Amino acid sequence: MTRDVYEYAVIRVMPKVERGELINAGVLLYCQPRDYLCARVQLDPARLRALDPGADVDGVRNALSAYELACGDRPGPLAAEPLGGRFRWLTAPRSTIVQTGPVHAGLTADPDTELARLFDKLVRL
Repeated sequence: MTRDVYEYAVIRVMPKVERGELINAGVLLYCQPRDYLCARVQLDPARLRALDPGADVDGVRNALSAYELACGDRPGPLAAEPLGGRFRWLTAPRSTIVQTGPVHAGLTADPDTELARLFDKLVRL
């Protein structure tokens, strides 16, 4: 079984950036040797509203879905970029409501399985 290096970042929602409180809402995983880039997101509206009762849940959902769309083959502003370039753009530091945490690395034989494992560990309650 061959294992390859992958990189991942947690996708976070920080409804009031000035307060620094956040919830994990997804995982972005890139594995260059397998030509793999995928994001998995899930928003818990109750947790979001606990941090900000006036949060725009639909707006946050749309922002989260942009991560999934940027990883796919659909036409869009990142479609012509190589997967590594997309990953770097998606993980660039931002001061916005939806942002990624630091990039971490690991080894995997199956990026899909690793993404599911990280999602269950870091996002699901």
